Amino acid sequence: MVSSHLHKQIAEALLFLSEEPLRAEKVASVLSLSAQETETLLLELKQEMDTNDRGLQIIEVAGGFQIGTKPELAPYIEKAFSEDVSSNLSNAALEALAIIAYKQPVTRIEIESIRGVRSEHVLENLLKRKLVRISGRKEGPGRPLLYSTTPDFLKYFGLKSLGDLPELDIQAGEANSEKPPASDANDYVVNAKDNNDQPEIIDQ
Repeated sequence: MVSSHLHKQIAEALLFLSEEPLRAEKVASVLSLSAQETETLLLELKQEMDTNDRGLQIIEVAGGFQIGTKPELAPYIEKAFSEDVSSNLSNAALEALAIIAYKQPVTRIEIESIRGVRSEHVLENLLKRKLVRISGRKEGPGRPLLYSTTPDFLKYFGLKSLGDLPELDIQAGEANSEKPPASDANDYVVNAKDNNDQPEIIDQ
C-alpha cells in the first residue's frame, strides 16, 4: 500500500513537471485515490510547503493546482533570467482586458464605447497572448464577434475562477455621452498582476 508521504511526493513531482494547472481528478487517476482525497492531500502539501517557508508554493488557479514561485521573489527571478519587459501588458491592454473580464461576452463596439478609443490592435494583442478568445457572435445587425477571457487569463493573474473578481458595475456609455471610467476594473487587474494574489480594488 502506497504511503501518504509517497502520495505527496508523487503529487509534488506531477505539479512541478506540468506546465498547466492540474485538476485534482487528474492527479487522483495517477494516485488511485478519489478526487476528494486527492484535493485534501494537495491542500496538506500546500500547507506544508508554506509552513517550511520554501521558495516554491502550490497555488490554486484556473480550476486546478500548480507549483510556482513566491511573488516576493519575482525581482530576483527576473534579474536571473533577464525577463523581457515587453512581456508585460500595456495600460491599454489592461483596460480592455478588465472590461472584457467584467462584461463578457462583449463586442468590440461595446469595449470601445467604454474606452472611448478604437481597440482593434489591443484585441489582436490579447488574442495572440491567448488571454481572450472569440466566444461567438452577438445576435443582431452584422452579428459582431463576442470576446471572453480564457483559462490563461486566470493563470496570468493567479485567479482560481472568475468568481474571484469583485463585483463591479461597468456600464457602457451612450455614444454622445462622457465615457464611464473603467479605472476601478483596470486598477484591479494591474494589482492582480503585480501581487500574483487576490488583490483588493484601490480606492480612487
